[in-house]
Amino acid sequence: MSLREYLFADYNCLTTAEGLLSAGKENDIVTFDMFFRDIPDKGGFAVMAGLECLCEKLKRLSFDEEILSYLEGQGFSEKLIDYLKNFNFSCDVYAMPEGTPIFPNEPIVKVHGPAIQAQLIETLLLNTINYHTLIATKANRIVRAASGKKVIEMGARRAHGFDAAVDGARAAYIGGVDSTSLLPAAKKYNLPVATMMGHGWVQLFDSELDAFKAYLEEHGDDGALLVDTYDTLDSGVKNAIEAFNQVLVPKGLRPAGIIIDSGDMTYLSKRARRMLDEAGFPDCDIYASNSLDEILIKDMLNQGAKIDGFIVGEKLITSSSSPVLDGVYKLCETEKNGEKTPAIMLSNNVNKITTPCSKRVWRLFDMETGKAIADVLTLDNESVGEEKTYSLFDPDFTWKRKTVDNFVAREMLVPVFKKGEFVYNSPSLEEIKAYCNEQVSSLWEEVVRFENPHRYYVDFSGKLWGIKQAMIEKIMHENDGVGEGAYV
Repeated sequence: MSLREYLFADYNCLTTAEGLLSAGKENDIVTFDMFFRDIPDKGGFAVMAGLECLCEKLKRLSFDEEILSYLEGQGFSEKLIDYLKNFNFSCDVYAMPEGTPIFPNEPIVKVHGPAIQAQLIETLLLNTINYHTLIATKANRIVRAASGKKVIEMGARRAHGFDAAVDGARAAYIGGVDSTSLLPAAKKYNLPVATMMGHGWVQLFDSELDAFKAYLEEHGDDGALLVDTYDTLDSGVKNAIEAFNQVLVPKGLRPAGIIIDSGDMTYLSKRARRMLDEAGFPDCDIYASNSLDEILIKDMLNQGAKIDGFIVGEKLITSSSSPVLDGVYKLCETEKNGEKTPAIMLSNNVNKITTPCSKRVWRLFDMETGKAIADVLTLDNESVGEEKTYSLFDPDFTWKRKTVDNFVAREMLVPVFKKGEFVYNSPSLEEIKAYCNEQVSSLWEEVVRFENPHRYYVDFSGKLWGIKQAMIEKIMHENDGVGEGAYV
Protein backbone atom coordinates (compact mmCIF):
# COMPACT_ATOMS: atom_id res chain seq x y z
CA MET A 1 0.00 0.00 0.00
CA SER A 2 1.09 3.58 -0.58
CA LEU A 3 -0.12 7.01 0.39
CA ARG A 4 -0.54 7.83 -3.30
CA GLU A 5 -3.02 5.04 -3.91
CA TYR A 6 -4.93 4.74 -0.68
CA LEU A 7 -5.06 8.27 0.71
CA PHE A 8 -5.94 10.33 -2.33
CA ALA A 9 -7.81 13.06 -0.48
CA ASP A 10 -7.54 16.76 0.09
CA TYR A 11 -6.70 17.74 3.66
CA ASN A 12 -10.16 19.20 4.16
CA CYS A 13 -11.75 15.80 3.47
CA LEU A 14 -9.99 14.49 6.58
CA THR A 15 -10.80 17.55 8.69
CA THR A 16 -14.45 17.25 7.60
CA ALA A 17 -14.43 13.58 8.57
CA GLU A 18 -12.95 14.46 11.95
CA GLY A 19 -15.56 17.17 12.47
CA LEU A 20 -18.41 14.80 11.63
CA LEU A 21 -17.11 12.33 14.20
CA SER A 22 -16.84 15.02 16.84
CA ALA A 23 -20.39 16.17 16.12
CA GLY A 24 -21.74 12.62 16.17
CA LYS A 25 -22.88 12.96 12.54
CA GLU A 26 -20.67 10.34 10.92
CA ASN A 27 -23.60 8.03 10.27
CA ASP A 28 -25.97 10.68 8.95
CA ILE A 29 -27.16 9.51 5.55
CA VAL A 30 -26.54 11.82 2.61
CA THR A 31 -26.75 11.85 -1.17
CA PHE A 32 -24.14 13.63 -3.30
CA ASP A 33 -24.25 14.27 -7.05
CA MET A 34 -21.23 14.58 -9.28
CA PHE A 35 -21.96 16.72 -12.33
CA PHE A 36 -20.11 19.20 -14.54
CA ARG A 37 -21.05 22.67 -15.71
CA ASP A 38 -19.27 23.32 -19.03
CA ILE A 39 -18.43 21.08 -21.98
CA PRO A 40 -14.74 21.16 -23.01
CA ASP A 41 -13.91 23.02 -26.22
CA LYS A 42 -17.46 24.46 -26.24
CA GLY A 43 -18.62 21.15 -27.67
CA GLY A 44 -22.10 19.66 -27.70
CA PHE A 45 -21.40 16.81 -25.28
CA ALA A 46 -18.75 15.07 -23.21
CA VAL A 47 -17.94 11.34 -23.02
CA MET A 48 -18.20 9.61 -19.64
CA ALA A 49 -15.04 7.70 -18.69
CA GLY A 50 -13.08 6.53 -15.67
CA LEU A 51 -15.78 4.48 -13.95
CA GLU A 52 -13.89 1.18 -13.96
CA CYS A 53 -10.75 2.86 -12.59
CA LEU A 54 -12.82 4.54 -9.86
CA CYS A 55 -14.43 1.22 -8.95
CA GLU A 56 -11.06 -0.49 -8.60
CA LYS A 57 -9.93 2.25 -6.22
CA LEU A 58 -13.11 2.12 -4.15
CA LYS A 59 -12.92 -1.67 -3.88
CA ARG A 60 -9.41 -1.36 -2.42
CA LEU A 61 -10.16 1.64 -0.22
CA SER A 62 -8.54 1.07 3.18
CA PHE A 63 -6.10 2.69 5.59
CA ASP A 64 -3.03 0.74 6.72
CA GLU A 65 -0.59 1.43 9.53
CA GLU A 66 1.64 3.61 7.35
CA ILE A 67 -1.26 5.90 6.50
CA LEU A 68 -2.64 5.95 10.04
CA SER A 69 0.77 6.76 11.46
CA TYR A 70 1.11 9.64 9.00
CA LEU A 71 -2.30 11.04 9.92
CA GLU A 72 -1.52 10.73 13.60
CA GLY A 73 1.66 12.72 13.00
CA GLN A 74 -0.43 15.40 11.32
CA GLY A 75 -2.35 15.85 14.56
CA PHE A 76 -5.58 14.08 13.68
CA SER A 77 -7.57 12.75 16.62
CA GLU A 78 -7.47 9.25 18.00
CA LYS A 79 -11.19 9.01 17.25
CA LEU A 80 -10.57 9.54 13.51
CA ILE A 81 -7.61 7.14 13.51
CA ASP A 82 -9.76 4.43 15.12
CA TYR A 83 -12.54 5.02 12.61
CA LEU A 84 -10.19 4.73 9.65
CA LYS A 85 -8.52 1.66 11.12
CA ASN A 86 -11.85 -0.15 10.92
CA PHE A 87 -13.01 1.54 7.72
CA ASN A 88 -15.47 -0.45 5.62
CA PHE A 89 -16.92 1.25 2.55
CA SER A 90 -20.71 0.92 2.68
CA CYS A 91 -22.13 3.51 0.25
CA ASP A 92 -24.44 3.01 -2.69
CA VAL A 93 -22.92 4.34 -5.91
CA TYR A 94 -24.79 4.90 -9.16
CA ALA A 95 -23.13 6.10 -12.35
CA MET A 96 -23.57 6.52 -16.07
CA PRO A 97 -21.75 3.77 -17.97
CA GLU A 98 -18.42 4.64 -19.58
CA GLY A 99 -18.77 5.78 -23.16
CA THR A 100 -22.10 7.54 -22.53
CA PRO A 101 -22.51 11.04 -24.00
CA ILE A 102 -23.13 13.31 -21.00
CA PHE A 103 -24.32 16.87 -20.58
CA PRO A 104 -23.96 19.73 -18.09
CA ASN A 105 -25.82 19.83 -14.79
CA GLU A 106 -27.05 16.25 -14.77
CA PRO A 107 -25.78 13.67 -12.25
CA ILE A 108 -23.17 11.39 -13.81
CA VAL A 109 -22.27 9.76 -10.47
CA LYS A 110 -24.53 9.57 -7.39
CA VAL A 111 -23.27 8.53 -3.95
CA HIS A 112 -25.66 7.62 -1.13
CA GLY A 113 -24.50 6.56 2.30
CA PRO A 114 -22.88 7.68 5.56
CA ALA A 115 -21.82 11.32 5.41
CA ILE A 116 -18.25 10.65 6.51
CA GLN A 117 -17.68 8.12 3.73
CA ALA A 118 -19.30 10.24 1.04
CA GLN A 119 -16.97 13.10 2.00
CA LEU A 120 -13.82 10.98 2.21
CA ILE A 121 -14.08 9.82 -1.42
CA GLU A 122 -14.75 13.28 -2.92
CA THR A 123 -11.23 14.03 -4.18
CA LEU A 124 -10.68 10.49 -5.43
CA LEU A 125 -13.97 10.47 -7.34
CA LEU A 126 -13.55 13.91 -8.92
CA ASN A 127 -9.92 13.37 -9.89
CA THR A 128 -10.66 10.06 -11.59
CA ILE A 129 -13.84 10.93 -13.47
CA ASN A 130 -12.82 14.47 -14.41
CA TYR A 131 -9.53 13.47 -16.05
CA HIS A 132 -10.72 10.32 -17.82
CA THR A 133 -13.83 12.08 -19.12
CA LEU A 134 -11.80 15.06 -20.33
CA ILE A 135 -9.44 12.87 -22.38
CA ALA A 136 -12.18 10.59 -23.73
CA THR A 137 -14.07 13.69 -24.86
CA LYS A 138 -11.03 15.17 -26.60
CA ALA A 139 -10.22 11.84 -28.25
CA ASN A 140 -13.75 11.54 -29.56
CA ARG A 141 -13.52 15.00 -31.12
CA ILE A 142 -10.24 14.05 -32.81
CA VAL A 143 -11.59 10.73 -34.05
CA ARG A 144 -14.70 12.37 -35.48
CA ALA A 145 -12.55 14.98 -37.22
CA ALA A 146 -10.47 12.16 -38.75
CA SER A 147 -13.59 10.89 -40.55
CA GLY A 148 -12.76 7.20 -40.39
CA LYS A 149 -8.99 7.56 -40.79
CA LYS A 150 -6.79 5.75 -38.27
CA VAL A 151 -5.89 7.62 -35.07
CA ILE A 152 -2.93 6.57 -32.91
CA GLU A 153 -2.42 8.01 -29.42
CA MET A 154 1.19 8.98 -28.66
CA GLY A 155 1.07 11.51 -25.87
CA ALA A 156 3.11 9.99 -23.04
CA ARG A 157 6.17 12.15 -23.55
CA ARG A 158 4.24 15.31 -22.76
CA ALA A 159 1.57 13.93 -20.45
CA HIS A 160 1.34 15.30 -16.94
CA GLY A 161 3.00 12.35 -15.27
CA PHE A 162 2.97 8.55 -15.41
CA ASP A 163 -0.66 8.01 -14.35
CA ALA A 164 -1.92 10.65 -16.77
CA ALA A 165 -0.13 8.93 -19.65
CA VAL A 166 -1.32 5.41 -18.83
CA ASP A 167 -4.90 6.23 -17.85
CA GLY A 168 -5.13 8.83 -20.60
CA ALA A 169 -4.37 6.15 -23.18
CA ARG A 170 -7.28 4.09 -21.84
CA ALA A 171 -9.63 7.07 -21.91
CA ALA A 172 -8.53 7.94 -25.44
CA TYR A 173 -9.32 4.38 -26.56
CA ILE A 174 -12.84 4.72 -25.16
CA GLY A 175 -13.15 7.95 -27.13
CA GLY A 176 -12.33 6.06 -30.32
CA VAL A 177 -8.58 6.00 -31.05
CA ASP A 178 -7.30 2.84 -32.68
CA SER A 179 -4.15 2.20 -30.65
CA THR A 180 -1.50 3.64 -28.35
CA SER A 181 2.28 3.77 -28.56
CA LEU A 182 2.67 3.47 -24.76
CA LEU A 183 3.70 -0.01 -23.65
CA PRO A 184 2.56 0.19 -19.96
CA ALA A 185 -0.90 1.31 -21.09
CA ALA A 186 -1.09 -1.45 -23.68
CA LYS A 187 -0.10 -4.03 -21.07
CA LYS A 188 -2.30 -2.78 -18.23
CA TYR A 189 -5.46 -2.31 -20.29
CA ASN A 190 -4.82 -4.76 -23.15
CA LEU A 191 -4.81 -1.98 -25.75
CA PRO A 192 -3.63 -2.39 -29.34
CA VAL A 193 -0.08 -1.06 -29.52
CA ALA A 194 1.46 0.82 -32.46
CA THR A 195 5.14 0.57 -33.42
CA MET A 196 6.86 3.89 -34.08
CA MET A 197 10.17 4.85 -35.68
CA GLY A 198 12.09 7.77 -34.15
CA HIS A 199 14.34 10.33 -35.78
CA GLY A 200 17.18 9.04 -33.61
CA TRP A 201 17.04 5.69 -35.41
CA VAL A 202 17.63 7.38 -38.76
CA GLN A 203 20.47 9.54 -37.40
CA LEU A 204 22.32 6.55 -35.96
CA PHE A 205 23.01 5.10 -39.42
CA ASP A 206 25.43 6.26 -42.07
CA SER A 207 22.59 6.99 -44.43
CA GLU A 208 18.81 7.33 -44.36
CA LEU A 209 18.50 4.43 -46.78
CA ASP A 210 20.57 2.17 -44.50
CA ALA A 211 18.35 3.16 -41.57
CA PHE A 212 15.17 2.35 -43.49
CA LYS A 213 16.47 -1.00 -44.73
CA ALA A 214 17.58 -2.05 -41.24
CA TYR A 215 14.21 -1.07 -39.81
CA LEU A 216 12.30 -3.06 -42.42
CA GLU A 217 14.56 -6.08 -41.90
CA GLU A 218 13.57 -5.92 -38.23
CA HIS A 219 9.87 -5.09 -38.53
CA GLY A 220 8.88 -6.29 -42.01
CA ASP A 221 5.45 -5.14 -43.12
CA ASP A 222 4.66 -3.78 -39.61
CA GLY A 223 7.18 -0.95 -39.87
CA ALA A 224 6.20 2.58 -40.92
CA LEU A 225 9.15 4.73 -41.98
CA LEU A 226 9.64 8.27 -40.68
CA VAL A 227 10.57 10.24 -43.79
CA ASP A 228 11.22 13.83 -42.64
CA THR A 229 14.56 13.58 -40.82
CA TYR A 230 16.41 15.36 -43.64
CA ASP A 231 14.12 16.22 -46.56
CA THR A 232 10.68 14.67 -46.84
CA LEU A 233 10.32 14.43 -50.62
CA ASP A 234 13.82 14.60 -52.10
CA SER A 235 15.28 12.20 -49.53
CA GLY A 236 12.75 10.55 -47.23
CA VAL A 237 10.07 9.30 -49.60
CA LYS A 238 12.61 8.37 -52.29
CA ASN A 239 14.67 6.33 -49.84
CA ALA A 240 11.52 4.72 -48.42
CA ILE A 241 10.54 3.53 -51.90
CA GLU A 242 14.04 2.19 -52.48
CA ALA A 243 14.00 0.38 -49.15
CA PHE A 244 10.60 -1.15 -49.92
CA ASN A 245 11.92 -2.46 -53.22
CA GLN A 246 15.12 -3.85 -51.74
CA VAL A 247 13.76 -5.41 -48.53
CA LEU A 248 10.02 -6.05 -48.73
CA VAL A 249 9.25 -6.78 -52.38
CA PRO A 250 11.70 -9.75 -52.63
CA LYS A 251 9.95 -11.26 -49.61
CA GLY A 252 6.50 -10.78 -51.08
CA LEU A 253 5.62 -8.16 -48.41
CA ARG A 254 3.90 -4.82 -48.71
CA PRO A 255 4.85 -1.63 -46.81
CA ALA A 256 2.90 -0.53 -43.75
CA GLY A 257 3.34 3.16 -44.38
CA ILE A 258 5.37 6.32 -44.08
CA ILE A 259 5.15 9.04 -41.41
CA ILE A 260 5.45 12.79 -42.05
CA ASP A 261 6.24 14.70 -38.85
CA SER A 262 6.89 18.24 -40.09
CA GLY A 263 6.16 20.74 -42.82
CA ASP A 264 2.99 21.41 -44.77
CA MET A 265 1.21 18.10 -44.26
CA THR A 266 -1.38 18.69 -46.95
CA TYR A 267 1.14 19.55 -49.66
CA LEU A 268 3.66 16.91 -48.65
CA SER A 269 1.04 14.15 -48.41
CA LYS A 270 -0.27 14.90 -51.90
CA ARG A 271 3.23 14.78 -53.39
CA ALA A 272 4.16 11.68 -51.39
CA ARG A 273 0.97 9.91 -52.47
CA ARG A 274 1.77 10.54 -56.12
CA MET A 275 5.35 9.27 -55.68
CA LEU A 276 4.23 6.11 -53.87
CA ASP A 277 1.51 5.36 -56.42
CA GLU A 278 3.89 5.79 -59.34
CA ALA A 279 6.40 3.47 -57.63
CA GLY A 280 3.78 0.71 -57.33
CA PHE A 281 2.84 1.23 -53.67
CA PRO A 282 -0.73 2.61 -53.73
CA ASP A 283 -1.43 0.52 -50.61
CA CYS A 284 1.29 2.25 -48.58
CA ASP A 285 -0.44 4.40 -45.94
CA ILE A 286 0.64 7.94 -45.16
CA TYR A 287 0.54 9.03 -41.51
CA ALA A 288 0.81 12.58 -40.21
CA SER A 289 1.96 13.70 -36.77
CA ASN A 290 3.32 16.91 -35.16
CA SER A 291 1.04 18.52 -32.52
CA LEU A 292 -2.22 17.63 -34.22
CA ASP A 293 -5.72 18.24 -32.92
CA GLU A 294 -9.23 18.04 -34.33
CA ILE A 295 -9.06 21.51 -35.90
CA LEU A 296 -5.83 20.85 -37.80
CA ILE A 297 -6.98 17.39 -38.85
CA LYS A 298 -10.29 18.68 -40.16
CA ASP A 299 -8.55 21.50 -42.04
CA MET A 300 -6.08 19.11 -43.67
CA LEU A 301 -8.81 16.76 -44.85
CA ASN A 302 -10.91 19.65 -46.12
CA GLN A 303 -7.87 20.74 -48.15
CA GLY A 304 -7.62 17.31 -49.76
CA ALA A 305 -4.67 15.92 -47.79
CA LYS A 306 -3.80 12.35 -48.78
CA ILE A 307 -3.44 11.11 -45.21
CA ASP A 308 -4.58 7.68 -44.05
CA GLY A 309 -3.89 8.06 -40.35
CA PHE A 310 -3.03 10.56 -37.66
CA ILE A 311 -0.62 10.24 -34.75
CA VAL A 312 -1.83 12.54 -31.96
CA GLY A 313 0.06 13.37 -28.80
CA GLU A 314 0.26 16.40 -26.53
CA LYS A 315 -2.95 18.09 -27.64
CA LEU A 316 -4.89 14.91 -26.91
CA ILE A 317 -3.30 13.66 -23.69
CA THR A 318 -3.44 17.14 -22.09
CA SER A 319 -6.58 18.35 -23.89
CA SER A 320 -4.51 21.49 -24.29
CA SER A 321 -7.19 23.65 -25.91
CA SER A 322 -9.57 23.02 -23.00
CA PRO A 323 -7.59 21.35 -20.22
CA VAL A 324 -10.22 21.09 -17.47
CA LEU A 325 -13.51 19.30 -16.96
CA ASP A 326 -15.16 21.29 -14.18
CA GLY A 327 -16.85 18.36 -12.48
CA VAL A 328 -18.12 19.09 -8.96
CA TYR A 329 -19.54 17.02 -6.11
CA LYS A 330 -22.47 18.56 -4.26
CA LEU A 331 -24.83 17.54 -1.48
CA CYS A 332 -28.40 17.20 -2.74
CA GLU A 333 -30.22 15.36 0.07
CA THR A 334 -29.93 14.34 3.70
CA GLU A 335 -31.77 11.61 5.56
CA LYS A 336 -32.45 11.23 9.27
CA ASN A 337 -34.69 8.60 10.87
CA GLY A 338 -36.01 7.74 7.42
CA GLU A 339 -37.04 11.32 6.66
CA LYS A 340 -35.44 12.81 3.56
CA THR A 341 -34.67 16.51 3.27
CA PRO A 342 -33.58 18.11 0.00
CA ALA A 343 -30.42 20.25 0.03
CA ILE A 344 -29.52 23.11 -2.30
CA MET A 345 -26.69 25.60 -2.72
CA LEU A 346 -27.35 29.11 -3.98
CA SER A 347 -24.89 31.59 -5.38
CA ASN A 348 -24.82 35.04 -6.96
CA ASN A 349 -23.38 33.10 -9.91
CA VAL A 350 -26.56 31.41 -11.14
CA ASN A 351 -24.53 28.68 -12.88
CA LYS A 352 -23.51 27.43 -9.42
CA ILE A 353 -27.04 26.93 -8.11
CA THR A 354 -27.44 23.20 -7.50
CA THR A 355 -30.47 20.98 -8.00
CA PRO A 356 -31.85 19.41 -4.81
CA CYS A 357 -33.10 15.88 -4.09
CA SER A 358 -31.87 12.42 -4.94
CA LYS A 359 -32.62 12.07 -8.63
CA ARG A 360 -33.00 9.68 -11.52
CA VAL A 361 -31.80 10.53 -15.04
CA TRP A 362 -33.78 9.42 -18.08
CA ARG A 363 -32.83 9.69 -21.74
CA LEU A 364 -35.65 9.81 -24.24
CA PHE A 365 -35.07 8.25 -27.66
CA ASP A 366 -37.26 8.72 -30.72
CA MET A 367 -38.48 5.25 -31.70
CA GLU A 368 -38.59 6.11 -35.40
CA THR A 369 -35.10 7.61 -35.81
CA GLY A 370 -33.32 6.16 -32.75
CA LYS A 371 -32.05 9.66 -31.96
CA ALA A 372 -31.85 11.06 -28.44
CA ILE A 373 -34.49 13.73 -27.80
CA ALA A 374 -33.61 15.03 -24.34
CA ASP A 375 -32.62 13.98 -20.81
CA VAL A 376 -35.05 14.35 -17.94
CA LEU A 377 -34.20 14.57 -14.24
CA THR A 378 -36.88 13.25 -11.90
CA LEU A 379 -37.33 12.46 -8.24
CA ASP A 380 -36.45 8.92 -7.15
CA ASN A 381 -40.12 7.96 -6.93
CA GLU A 382 -40.91 9.15 -10.46
CA SER A 383 -40.47 7.36 -13.75
CA VAL A 384 -40.65 8.35 -17.40
CA GLY A 385 -41.95 6.30 -20.27
CA GLU A 386 -45.02 4.70 -18.76
CA GLU A 387 -47.26 7.23 -20.52
CA LYS A 388 -47.67 7.53 -24.28
CA THR A 389 -46.76 11.22 -24.34
CA TYR A 390 -44.47 13.31 -22.17
CA SER A 391 -44.33 17.08 -21.79
CA LEU A 392 -40.83 18.54 -21.76
CA PHE A 393 -40.07 22.05 -20.60
CA ASP A 394 -36.88 24.05 -20.22
CA PRO A 395 -36.15 24.49 -16.48
CA ASP A 396 -34.65 27.94 -17.10
CA PHE A 397 -37.14 29.19 -19.69
CA THR A 398 -40.30 27.37 -18.70
CA TRP A 399 -42.38 28.72 -21.59
CA LYS A 400 -40.28 26.57 -23.93
CA ARG A 401 -42.30 23.37 -24.02
CA LYS A 402 -42.54 20.32 -26.24
CA THR A 403 -44.75 17.26 -26.09
CA VAL A 404 -43.11 14.06 -27.34
CA ASP A 405 -44.63 10.73 -28.26
CA ASN A 406 -43.46 7.52 -29.90
CA PHE A 407 -40.42 7.48 -27.63
CA VAL A 408 -38.65 5.08 -25.32
CA ALA A 409 -37.06 6.21 -22.04
CA ARG A 410 -33.88 4.64 -20.69
CA GLU A 411 -32.65 5.18 -17.16
CA MET A 412 -29.06 6.37 -17.32
CA LEU A 413 -27.68 5.92 -13.79
CA VAL A 414 -26.93 2.26 -13.11
CA PRO A 415 -26.08 0.67 -9.73
CA VAL A 416 -22.35 0.14 -9.23
CA PHE A 417 -22.06 -0.42 -5.46
CA LYS A 418 -24.86 -1.43 -3.10
CA LYS A 419 -24.02 -0.93 0.58
CA GLY A 420 -20.36 -1.04 -0.39
CA GLU A 421 -20.60 -4.28 -2.37
CA PHE A 422 -19.54 -4.07 -6.01
CA VAL A 423 -22.54 -5.12 -8.13
CA TYR A 424 -21.66 -3.79 -11.58
CA ASN A 425 -20.93 -6.12 -14.48
CA SER A 426 -18.02 -4.23 -16.03
CA PRO A 427 -17.97 -4.46 -19.83
CA SER A 428 -14.73 -5.02 -21.70
CA LEU A 429 -12.86 -2.03 -23.07
CA GLU A 430 -13.79 -3.07 -26.60
CA GLU A 431 -17.46 -3.14 -25.58
CA ILE A 432 -17.16 0.31 -23.98
CA LYS A 433 -15.56 1.73 -27.12
CA ALA A 434 -18.29 0.24 -29.33
CA TYR A 435 -20.98 1.52 -26.96
CA CYS A 436 -19.48 5.01 -27.10
CA ASN A 437 -19.55 5.02 -30.89
CA GLU A 438 -23.14 3.76 -30.90
CA GLN A 439 -24.34 6.33 -28.37
CA VAL A 440 -22.62 9.26 -30.07
CA SER A 441 -24.32 8.14 -33.28
CA SER A 442 -27.67 8.50 -31.48
CA LEU A 443 -27.12 12.27 -31.14
CA TRP A 444 -28.39 14.64 -33.80
CA GLU A 445 -25.75 16.11 -36.11
CA GLU A 446 -26.63 19.55 -34.73
CA VAL A 447 -25.42 18.42 -31.29
CA VAL A 448 -22.30 16.68 -32.59
CA ARG A 449 -20.97 19.45 -34.85
CA PHE A 450 -17.88 21.37 -33.74
CA GLU A 451 -19.01 24.91 -34.51
CA ASN A 452 -21.87 26.33 -32.43
CA PRO A 453 -23.41 22.96 -31.52
CA HIS A 454 -27.07 22.85 -30.59
CA ARG A 455 -27.64 22.72 -26.82
CA TYR A 456 -28.96 19.31 -25.87
CA TYR A 457 -31.79 19.70 -23.40
CA VAL A 458 -31.56 18.45 -19.82
CA ASP A 459 -35.03 19.03 -18.40
CA PHE A 460 -36.73 18.53 -15.02
CA SER A 461 -39.92 16.80 -14.06
CA GLY A 462 -42.57 19.22 -12.84
CA LYS A 463 -42.22 17.99 -9.26
CA LEU A 464 -38.46 18.42 -9.17
CA TRP A 465 -38.69 21.89 -10.70
CA GLY A 466 -41.33 22.87 -8.14
CA ILE A 467 -39.18 21.75 -5.20
CA LYS A 468 -36.16 23.65 -6.48
CA GLN A 469 -38.10 26.87 -7.05
CA ALA A 470 -39.76 26.67 -3.65
CA MET A 471 -36.39 26.24 -1.93
CA ILE A 472 -34.86 29.17 -3.82
CA GLU A 473 -37.78 31.42 -2.90
CA LYS A 474 -37.62 30.35 0.75
CA ILE A 475 -33.90 31.12 1.02
CA MET A 476 -34.27 34.44 -0.76
CA HIS A 477 -37.04 35.42 1.61
CA GLU A 478 -35.08 34.37 4.70
CA ASN A 479 -32.04 36.32 3.51
CA ASP A 480 -33.97 39.41 2.42
CA GLY A 481 -33.28 38.71 -1.22
CA VAL A 482 -29.56 37.94 -0.90
CA GLY A 483 -29.19 34.63 -2.68
CA GLU A 484 -25.87 33.40 -1.37
CA GLY A 485 -25.57 30.36 0.85
CA ALA A 486 -26.80 26.86 1.35
CA TYR A 487 -29.97 25.34 2.66
CA VAL A 488 -30.58 21.85 3.97
